[in-house]
Amino acid sequence: MVKPLAFKGDKKVKKRKAGPTDNDTPAEKKPRDSAVDVQEDDSWVTADASSDINGPTVIVLPSTTPTCIACDAGGKVFPSELENVVQGDPATAEPHDVRQVWIASKIAGTDNIGFKGHHGRIGVLSARTEAMSPEETFLCIASPDTPGTFNIQNARGKFVSVTDDGKDIRGDAESIFFNTTVRIRMQARFKPKFKASKELKAKERISRNELEEAVGRKLNDDEVRKLKKARVQGDYHEAVLDVRVKGKHDKYS
Repeated sequence: MVKPLAFKGDKKVKKRKAGPTDNDTPAEKKPRDSAVDVQEDDSWVTADASSDINGPTVIVLPSTTPTCIACDAGGKVFPSELENVVQGDPATAEPHDVRQVWIASKIAGTDNIGFKGHHGRIGVLSARTEAMSPEETFLCIASPDTPGTFNIQNARGKFVSVTDDGKDIRGDAESIFFNTTVRIRMQARFKPKFKASKELKAKERISRNELEEAVGRKLNDDEVRKLKKARVQGDYHEAVLDVRVKGKHDKYS
């Protein structure tokens, strides 16, 4: 199931929990699944490499006032001013309107990327196509001089650009220059490096009480460090068994 987009300022909907019944028994508190934490992360980060670009994205234009590529319900593409920007820095941009969001997807067997608008149509220069074709796929070429920015090249070898007055988006630039340089913001949960980092940190977040519950006895500091390290390295269950066995040996020695 695809998670709906959430925008800054939206109120969080709290899920209601069913009340206890006569048949309920007290249950142990289970640690939150790290995979769930990562999947629910709806924060926005900057794509650093073309391989990062996937899922909901915002294509931030190199305009004086921070704007991005947006499209209306009819597929017309236009620059849209961004409201969620910290001190005018495009590296902090987040969408406030679903029209500003494009769903990026990799094209199998190529380095190309397709962008789908909020209305389900495809294309960055004119979002009116229902089926993906080579004309609606793009190469996102990282800028050599400005990390975290890209130049979007179409199937004809031309580049997407914004006009000097910031009012129009074109797809006929012959070469890379300032007006073709865009920043791509994306949801953190789709960025491979960020996702891996979050999962690693989530694995590290386990309390002493949870470790002691898993082993079935009190642990010393060395045992706690050993189990936390094993949790990160991927051999946690084996380490728990080792600590359990050691505890039994110590008990009867």
